[in-house]
Amino acid sequence: MAAGGPAARAEDDRGGLRTALAGLTTRGRSFFAAGIAAAVCAYVLGQSDLLRVGLLLAVLPLVCAAVLYRTRYRVAGSRRLSPARVPAGSEARVHLRMDNVSRLPTGLLMLQDRVPYVLGPRPRFVLDRVEAGGRREVSYRVRSDLRGRYPLGPLQLRLTDPFGMCELTRSFSTYDTLTVVPRVEPLPPVRLTGEAKGYGDGRHRSLALAGEDDVIPRGYRYGDDLRRVHWRSTARYGELMVRREEQPQRSRCTVLLDTRDVAYQGAGPDSAFEWAVAGTASALVHMLERGFSVRLLTDTGNSLPGEGGDGFAGASQESADAAGLMMDTLAVIDHSDGAGLSRAYDVLRGGNEGLLVAFLGDLDDEQAAVIAKMRQRSGAAVAFVLDSAAWTQGPGPAPSAAAQHSVRLLNEAGWTAVAVPPGVALVDLWRQADRLRTSAGPAPTAGTTAGGWS
Repeated sequence: MAAGGPAARAEDDRGGLRTALAGLTTRGRSFFAAGIAAAVCAYVLGQSDLLRVGLLLAVLPLVCAAVLYRTRYRVAGSRRLSPARVPAGSEARVHLRMDNVSRLPTGLLMLQDRVPYVLGPRPRFVLDRVEAGGRREVSYRVRSDLRGRYPLGPLQLRLTDPFGMCELTRSFSTYDTLTVVPRVEPLPPVRLTGEAKGYGDGRHRSLALAGEDDVIPRGYRYGDDLRRVHWRSTARYGELMVRREEQPQRSRCTVLLDTRDVAYQGAGPDSAFEWAVAGTASALVHMLERGFSVRLLTDTGNSLPGEGGDGFAGASQESADAAGLMMDTLAVIDHSDGAGLSRAYDVLRGGNEGLLVAFLGDLDDEQAAVIAKMRQRSGAAVAFVLDSAAWTQGPGPAPSAAAQHSVRLLNEAGWTAVAVPPGVALVDLWRQADRLRTSAGPAPTAGTTAGGWS
């Protein structure tokens, strides 16, 4: 029953008489018991008319079960999710389609789809008689405030006789998956360190080799300067070719998410960890929209998308795929068992990582020192430090002295660090970080060229 694939088929050709009898409803069991009781009383009292009534009551549910068991419905079911990936708190619509592929019309059909409890109650539909070759379409909505991957299905088809004596359930074998990703908050544009537009001499651009014969051509695209047409390659390939002398420089950005279990308290959609995950998703999408080459890094040292030599998202045509991969990862990311951030530092120490944006939980002095050293390997660094103890108390409490101490240590190391009070929107903290950078000015450290955002 997977959307877009061949329709799954359900046939009522399994089970035996025992299965049919197990499908007797309360009405059917009551009729059968009443018939047996009437037959016993008729035998004891010698009443032949009462015996006939008892036999009728006892046989009717059995006949209904036998007829329903012998029914051969051939139906095909399909499911389509619109969309298959939704932000937390948003609704998705599930479209169900039933096709009668047999030559006989069906009777009354009851349709039920299995969904996790977090998505809402199980949807149930009653389908009237479906003619031979006909189809019926129904839909329902699902919604979740918790991110994750939720299976939908398998679809169940319940058959019943006209008297309501017996019900049989048949299930399709396939299911679909709804991915609920973190909610993304649009962020205001600010000037970011390492931002590059147009053409430049950055170390990440590609240059053509010197000499007319060494030029690497590419196909002409609408808007290319005609002065860059390479006539020799045009004559060779039979189509208009232009010189690929240089490509736009793409700045880098690493978004670090602290997932340590010891760094967060509480659970649920309003917890500090869920805010950090949503903030990470918002930062990733924002940077991709700004034209950055982006990667997601966790405290375990895992890096996404991880394709290619440097592990960053590639060219612009790959940005959508990279964003989808990172959002799917954030949809199911959970706490790690690690106690430190050294693995993430080992990944970052390999070279200049451009802009570094970090979402951190509770930090002790040792972990704050590790985070401080990460600043030495980046062109600029911005940190959002959460005080999980304050988040467990709900909106209102200011960050604790420990959280403010960690923020002060990071600022002294060249970071632009901001404490995250409970219930504050990321967009406000994003602007606050920009104001802190503007007021404090760059804070260069050894091995870097500038601090802050710009």
